Amino acid sequence: MPEGVGTFGAVLLLVGAAFSIVVWPTFLRRVANDDRAKDAQGRPTRFLTVHVTLVAIAGVIAIAQAVAGVWWFLVA
Repeated sequence: MPEGVGTFGAVLLLVGAAFSIVVWPTFLRRVANDDRAKDAQGRPTRFLTVHVTLVAIAGVIAIAQAVAGVWWFLVA
């Protein structure tokens, strides 16, 4: 396997992680301010719950990407 593939893969993982860390919180703020996020009594709706779950999963994946990217840099 060529030497540059490891470094390229590490950079790709780190860029993907950074993208997720920047984009998903902004998306969640927009969803939280949406009229569909809370019912008439101010309680969270399924719309908000589903999107919070999606953002949480994306955050876990971003952390895994960042760890793998740093590890790959150290090994490559």
